[in-house]
Amino acid sequence: MRLFSRLKRSSVQADTASCSLPNYPLDSKHPEASSDKSGAGDDSSIHAVNAGGELTFEEGEHPYLNNFAHLSYFVDVQGGMGRHLGIFSCTMLIVGRIIGTGIFSTPSSILGSVGSVGASMMLWVLGFVLSFCGLFIWLELGTMIPRSGGEKVYLEAIYRKPKYLATVVFAMNAILLGFTSGGCIVFAQNILIAAGQPDPQWVVRGIAVGVIVFITLLHGLTPRLGVLVMNVLSIFKIAILLLVVVTGWVVLSGKTHIQDPHANFRNAFSGSSQSGNDYATATFKVLFAYSGWSNVNYVLNDVKNPIRTLKIAGPLGLSICAALYLLANVAYFAAASKAEIVKSSVTVASIFFKNVFGVKAEKALSVFVALSALGNTTTTTFAASRVNQELAKEGVPLPFGNRLWASNWPTGKSPFPGLIIHLIPSVIVIIAPPPSVAYPFILDVEGYPQQIINFFIVIGLFWLRYREPNANRPFKVWLPLAVFFLAAALFLIIAPFLRPANKVGDTPPLPYYLYCLVGIAIMILGVFYWATWRIVLPRVFGYTLVPRKEQLDDGTFVTVFSHRKKL
Repeated sequence: MRLFSRLKRSSVQADTASCSLPNYPLDSKHPEASSDKSGAGDDSSIHAVNAGGELTFEEGEHPYLNNFAHLSYFVDVQGGMGRHLGIFSCTMLIVGRIIGTGIFSTPSSILGSVGSVGASMMLWVLGFVLSFCGLFIWLELGTMIPRSGGEKVYLEAIYRKPKYLATVVFAMNAILLGFTSGGCIVFAQNILIAAGQPDPQWVVRGIAVGVIVFITLLHGLTPRLGVLVMNVLSIFKIAILLLVVVTGWVVLSGKTHIQDPHANFRNAFSGSSQSGNDYATATFKVLFAYSGWSNVNYVLNDVKNPIRTLKIAGPLGLSICAALYLLANVAYFAAASKAEIVKSSVTVASIFFKNVFGVKAEKALSVFVALSALGNTTTTTFAASRVNQELAKEGVPLPFGNRLWASNWPTGKSPFPGLIIHLIPSVIVIIAPPPSVAYPFILDVEGYPQQIINFFIVIGLFWLRYREPNANRPFKVWLPLAVFFLAAALFLIIAPFLRPANKVGDTPPLPYYLYCLVGIAIMILGVFYWATWRIVLPRVFGYTLVPRKEQLDDGTFVTVFSHRKKL
């Protein structure tokens, strides 16, 4: 009862003052920043007051582009800790999200897929280029619409009809595939290696579940401590990769006991795969390792001076990670043979340190990898909870009502219910499949639907350029970069269905195309969920959905729907 009393809703009362909020520019540091820059003067989307005094809005209105209503923007950013993330924290948010399990774990499976060192390095460079293209696209959209939610907000701005379809499909993908199980599994495996203990499946699973529960409580109950932990772990990960890079330079100099550090770089393309599926699957893993360059877009309601901060933190964070990634791969290939790397499963960095420093160093590196995975999971969970909260605030129907999931209960500062939404699928994925199969499958199944979303985002960018040529764009991506990103997304949507060279893919005994079908099925499930909510049930029971804004006790505004009986 206490929970629901804290979530007691209050209808938004609109009076003269509330409809004439101060007109702070978006670049202002004022917490009530609204948008005069993005559309100026058109108050057509300011909500109307119904007879009961509740704030309502028209079914066809759209508050995200040129017709930003000052009240709408004010409403959307209320609740939580306010704007508390600066350039440093946002840069660390990107670094912490990008550097995680990927650079320490996936080089082996990427090399195994493409068959050669040269092809593997080319994919890491391609991932860097694609990531920067994507970053610039997201910078244009994020500076146009500086609100939390990332792709959710951009899809809503672009695909306005059918109403809420884009929101629900994205929600299905974000909730069901927004887990961070991979990092938890790698943490558990590496901690056991460092302790010299066996790693039976249920021990790995138990530790991994403990990690995600700890992170959920950290962000949910002590949000400021959670941000501090994210920043510290991000700095630590930069230091570890610098250690790998510098060690790689020493190895290449020939001053270590490694016999021939240049062996892998001779005939570097020997043994390259000829299968498009192999390259597509490997590219998913590379992009997974780079994923996180859009992390600030998901939490812009928490960012000070969001437009300026986004334009600085995004390129800076990705540049740091890309440089470290490319040099770390050179270090791996200098210190270990192709056969050693391919056989190393998800512990290629441990092989590197074992070869250079010995067995004791391998165990120490396992601790470093575990902490890096912990940092990645911590930053991913932070951003994912904000996306989940934005989806609930939008009115997406969820069990127990979206008021609960949109709230900042119990602290009033952090979306603990949004963290719970993230926790549930993470635990399921940790427990259900064997860890040896789970990790590569997780990478693939997370990556595939994201390419579909990316495809529609870029198509939408072109559409917005055509439809809203005069919209305020504090940053504009060079269109050839957007075209290249679009072509890559299309290739990554089609190529995984091509038969791989080994005929089984990288997740046997699962079929090589299964992860594609799972991703598509989840998005189709979102379409059915939307149709049931918006079309089937209203027709069967004879009502229409009437949206309105309500304010929770913690200050958060949420959209809720009433059922109006048809006459």
